Amino acid sequence: MRKDTQPNQLFAEQSPYLLQHAYNPVNWYPWGEKALQKAAEENKMLIISVGYAACHWCHVMEKESFEDIRVADLMNQHFVSIKVDREERPDIDDIYMNACHLSGRRSCGWPLNAFALPDGRPFWASTYFPKEQWLDILRQIVGIRQNEPEKLIVAAEEIMKGINQLSLIPHQEEKTGISKEFLENACKSILAQQDFELGGRRGQPKFPMPVIYQFLLQYHQYFNEPLALNAVVATLDNMMMGGIYDQLGGGFARYSVDSYWFAPHFEKMLYDNAQLVSLYAQMHRFSKKEEYKKVVLETLAFAEREWLTPEGIFYSALDADSEGEEGRFYVWKAEEIRQAFNNPQDTALFFDYFRIIEEGNWESNYNILYRKAENHTIEKRYGHTRNELENKIDKLKSILFAVRSRRIRPLLDHKMLTSWNGLMLKAFTDAYKAFHLADYKNNAIRMASFMLENAMDKHYRLFRTFGRKKINGFLDDYANLISGLIGLYEISFDERWIFTAKNLTDYVLEHFYG
Repeated sequence: MRKDTQPNQLFAEQSPYLLQHAYNPVNWYPWGEKALQKAAEENKMLIISVGYAACHWCHVMEKESFEDIRVADLMNQHFVSIKVDREERPDIDDIYMNACHLSGRRSCGWPLNAFALPDGRPFWASTYFPKEQWLDILRQIVGIRQNEPEKLIVAAEEIMKGINQLSLIPHQEEKTGISKEFLENACKSILAQQDFELGGRRGQPKFPMPVIYQFLLQYHQYFNEPLALNAVVATLDNMMMGGIYDQLGGGFARYSVDSYWFAPHFEKMLYDNAQLVSLYAQMHRFSKKEEYKKVVLETLAFAEREWLTPEGIFYSALDADSEGEEGRFYVWKAEEIRQAFNNPQDTALFFDYFRIIEEGNWESNYNILYRKAENHTIEKRYGHTRNELENKIDKLKSILFAVRSRRIRPLLDHKMLTSWNGLMLKAFTDAYKAFHLADYKNNAIRMASFMLENAMDKHYRLFRTFGRKKINGFLDDYANLISGLIGLYEISFDERWIFTAKNLTDYVLEHFYG
């Protein structure tokens, strides 16, 4: 983001992602009536560019294209350009992401760049492009609009047919309950795609997808299906030992680019970490495995350290980039670690434990900390007991963590979302059920009190964000907050939480169902 130019229409926005683009030479507008009216009055096509603050490739495209004068001139002359934070407006993201898939693109992600007629109907969409390719696309679309505009209208009509079809819910005879057969089929479908050695779905990239493994764990508990449990164990064990888990500071990155959970895309998201806390806490209650407890404690400590607001709720994300490089905050050269410890024995143990090599195990001679050998193998190799090894590694981690804390930090997305905080509320209640630590219960009560005071009106309508900009809540805001409130009732037996959950459910049935 440059501040040596005049700001565009995003200057007064609240979203950190939109504010990142406020000084681009592209005359961005936020989604709203002003932009749509301008497009209609001037008969200009729309560019709807969707992303989020922690998105690495969003930053790349901004630097390459949206800060470039040639690109900006072309976009400003022929288009009305709109920036959307997908986390604020998942409804808009969903429409134009469907347009991307319906455009025949094999890969759709963020940044999502959709082209639309002046009335907002999309005729083509895709994701990141390097600058010269983006310029070519802009010129091609301008040429088609000038010479064969009917082609764009036909394409928009076809895509809108597809979007409308996707929006239809097929009529079903009303049934009550969910059958065992339905659950069996769901379990079989999931297990058919599982990597039972490395965990997660087969292939790459790999996303944690915690709700799938919560389902498999519950399925095993109900129906004693060993394959379901095996899938959960393989996934949780490999994730907590991989580079997707921050071995120094706790917390999980959004996904792994490989099939081994080794190299993450380094952004950290509140919704992932909240759901993974719940999953590891639930799995600890089932298995009593101490390493699962450590993951929960470290991840909650990370979230409180990096995201906790003065009001007791949580910010949204940490960026992948710092110092202009993806992952720079988290990765190490061997010499950096050697200098931090200044002890050959400690260095050798740490290198062995976290698979550090002189030439680097990742890009540009950097190392990602990850684990491969089980602790008992390291214990035997170095003549330590289990407790001795854990204490030693924890001390060395604290030394390196202190060094890392002095680095330039990744950007914080200070947006506060009701949906994701509902997940975090549930995480604290699940952690309390597993470990009975009073702080977790107190944090949950504080969160719930603030959210109901500031994100809900007297009619039980929720808002998606906290702050001056009021966006009506979406279904996930209600679902996740209701789930968190039910969890809070289960650990406190305070009836105000369950009554509020019921009233919110009644609101959902009235306004979202039917």
